[in-house]
Amino acid sequence: MILDFLEILNDYPAILLLIIISIATLGGGIPPILERRRRRGLENAISEVLELLSDNIGAGEGIQQGLARVAEVRNDLFGKLIGDAMQASKATSFEAAMAEMAVKSRSKQVQRVINLILTSLEGDAPMQDVLFDMSQEYSRLNKLMNKRDTELQSSAFLIIFFVGLMLPAIIAFMIGIFAPKSSGMVVNDLNSIMAYFFGGATAISVLISGRMLGRMKSWFWYVPSFALFSMLIYILGFEMIS
Repeated sequence: MILDFLEILNDYPAILLLIIISIATLGGGIPPILERRRRRGLENAISEVLELLSDNIGAGEGIQQGLARVAEVRNDLFGKLIGDAMQASKATSFEAAMAEMAVKSRSKQVQRVINLILTSLEGDAPMQDVLFDMSQEYSRLNKLMNKRDTELQSSAFLIIFFVGLMLPAIIAFMIGIFAPKSSGMVVNDLNSIMAYFFGGATAISVLISGRMLGRMKSWFWYVPSFALFSMLIYILGFEMIS
């Protein structure tokens, strides 16, 4: 079966090259995906952290004591970053430790929150009210961002599904029915053109979907794999039907 598959692909040398490229680029998109998951995990936890810190300050604790208590309660990455910052503040200043935490978070939202907290401390603002209001604002913000991301993901995958899967399968079925090999019609050139067309169309749809989601750099690594998948659907579909 494998030999028959390779024999079919002998007529499409570009696909053999694309298989090698796809294997080589599969791992390239993993680090951006993991980094985004890490960042979004921190950002979705901002509201809970601020609300807990507000409660701690309302109970009579100072900002550093409140943060230390948050680090004890939370066992996630946010709690670890806060705990590391509180340890670092013993050797340096509190402001320097928080600034270092902001850099380590690699999240613009977290960095903005830390800057707002430090600015509020300098201005002697009522921290309990400030932190509670901030927690409500970031809760609404992240809910909207998550909703938008879910809706865009559905649209993006729908585009790839129709262009990269449904369209080549339908065209392969039609050509296989009306121009089968048993009829004696020579369709090798047509099949090559159609296969490369679907590969290019799928590559463009992946890039468009990645641009919609704001993740074009990470999705770029999977362009060869999706293009290869679409081309194989057409070629193997035609072979099976005809």
